[in-house]
Parts: sequence; C-alpha cells; structure tokens
Amino acid sequence: MKLDRAIDAYLRHISIERGLSEHTVEAYRRDLAGYAQWLASRDIDDVDAVSQPLVAEFAAERASAQPAPAATSLARLQSSVRGLHRFLVREGITADDPTGRLRPPKTPQRLPKALTIEQVMALLAAAGPEPGDAVDAEPLRLRDRALLELLYATGARVSEVIQLDVDDLAHGDVVRVRGKGSKERIIPVGTYAQAAVSAYLARVRPELARGGKATPRLFLGARGAALSRQSAWLIIQQAAERAKLTAHVSPHTLRHSFATHLLQGGADVRVVQELLGHASVATTQIYTHVTVDALRDVYATSHPRAR
Repeated sequence: MKLDRAIDAYLRHISIERGLSEHTVEAYRRDLAGYAQWLASRDIDDVDAVSQPLVAEFAAERASAQPAPAATSLARLQSSVRGLHRFLVREGITADDPTGRLRPPKTPQRLPKALTIEQVMALLAAAGPEPGDAVDAEPLRLRDRALLELLYATGARVSEVIQLDVDDLAHGDVVRVRGKGSKERIIPVGTYAQAAVSAYLARVRPELARGGKATPRLFLGARGAALSRQSAWLIIQQAAERAKLTAHVSPHTLRHSFATHLLQGGADVRVVQELLGHASVATTQIYTHVTVDALRDVYATSHPRAR
C-alpha cells in the first residue's frame, strides 16, 4: 500500500473509531506528513519498504535537529509513527512493525502548577458575583462565574465543559462529561457551582439564546452561539487579571487545583483518577508529588529539627 493511503486510513481510524479530538488528529497528520516527506526523500513511498534501520535513522535525525525540538514533541512524533505501523500490522496490511525497537525519548516530568485555595476563591470572585449578590450584575459576569465554578467543582477539561449540553446537568448535583475517546463519566457538582449554574440558566442563558441559532450547549457566547474554547480561555485570563494573580492561570490550572486540593484533603488517588478521567493512575499520581512537596515545605519551616 502507498504510504499516503496508509496514513489517510490511519487518521480515519483514530478519528472515527478511537474518537480522538480534531486537535489531536491534526497533530498526528502534521507529524505523519513530515515522516512521509522524509521517506520520499529516500525514494520510499510504499509501507512495505519501511525498515527498522530507516525508522531509527528518522528518529535520530529528528532528535538531533537544530534548534533542538522539545522532548514532548519528539515523543508525540514517535507515537504518531508507532501508531501508524501498529495499525498497519493489526489490519494485515504489513507483516512487520519497523518501530518495534524504537525507544521513546525521555520526557522531563513537569509538575502541574496549582493555585492555593485562597487564590481560587479570589479568581472565582473576580469572575463574577455569587448568585445571591448578583441583583444588578452584568449578565455575562454571571455566566463567567458559573463557568469557573463548574471548572473548579468538576476538574473537567475546558473542552469538556464547553461541550456540555443543558441536559447533562439534568440531575443538578452531578454532571455527565464526555471525555477523551468519547468516554463518559459522572462527576458530582458542589452546591456553590450548582447555585452559580442555576442562576445563569434562569437569568442569563435564555436572553443569550434569543440572539443566536438554537443550540443545546450549556454555555453560550454574547451572540447566542456555543461558547468557544478561545472565549473560555479569555474569560479565565481576564478574571485572573482582575484578581491580580501573578501566576500564569489557564483553564488547566483549575483542573490541576481541583486534583491537588482533593488529594490534600485526603481523597484517594484512584477516586481522583476517576473524576479526572485519566486512563492510568500513573497520570494522576503526578499530583501526589505536588502535595508531598507542600508537606516538605511545611516540615522544613515548622519542625524544630528540620533546619
């Protein structure tokens, strides 16, 4: 099979059958286009002509490129190439996997940055008023408060929250979230977030909905369309500026804070794994390092024999 046809088949597979996001599929497409171009420079356009030495040469050349690529970029590139060839073997298109001996690059472990509880409270207050104090509030500020309350209450990804439909909160105290690979999970929703979302639904969303095409999405923009990821990001950045938070704050910061605060409060790591929608507990355990670091700091400053 020609390489370009094989790549198209693989991209359809990860998009339709595995349900990966458009963003992820596009990243794989770019990686594999570069891989195909490199092979073409060696007069190879058929998948059966790809060998282990060729794949090893490609990986080594990319790793030594200047300027040096990020380790995470190299890891994703190898994942794209490895995924393609494993798919071809599974489908019976090729007999051997030339990536079998490919060693993934070591990626530095980056500890997630979480806000303190006080910083989260300041961020929420800066986003908009509490429902009981919102008599004369600007409608969009009520929406912004509901958005941030829900992000922090659930630990959901921003892409998951902006894709919520109104019916996903039908039971009030839980929300149905569709995560990576279209996997669903149920997450409890605290009373503060419930109140903020209820106020938004009663007082703001109906007016916003009149300005645009009918959509079941929970969060709407000023013109009535579904709120975009970029708009949600901007809402959080503006709230962080109003709260005078010096740390970089993104939608994922609230997810990190959610996980860290749960673990600091004594939650079991496997429960946090389920709430976050992590496929592996190893992904969640990175947050335990954050809480251990905090304990070390307290110990170092408080214990008389620590200094």
